[in-house]
Amino acid sequence: MYRQGDVLIVPLDESAVPPHAADVDQEPRDARGRMVLALGEVTGHAHAVLGPGRLVREPGDFGPLLLHLPDGGRVVHEEHAAIPLPKGWYRVVRQREYIPGAVRIVAD
Repeated sequence: MYRQGDVLIVPLDESAVPPHAADVDQEPRDARGRMVLALGEVTGHAHAVLGPGRLVREPGDFGPLLLHLPDGGRVVHEEHAAIPLPKGWYRVVRQREYIPGAVRIVAD
């Protein structure tokens, strides 16, 4: 497992990847060509992955992201050290927080 700030990146065995992941439209890359896992609403900083691959969103309010890196990649952020990721599939989960009566994604 890997953590960078409020983003958790969990390696997935190929058998645990949902069959529909290959057919779902991938999330668009940002203007710099990065796959953005989480964007800081206040700072504009981003937890992003560099390198070839696909990022797809699972359905639901807190739908996790599925990340496929056929050649490996690097998670980068302006305020954190880069994290190298080996090739494979990953589930990306944003940290959540409880507020009375609701749950929300942590804002950066």
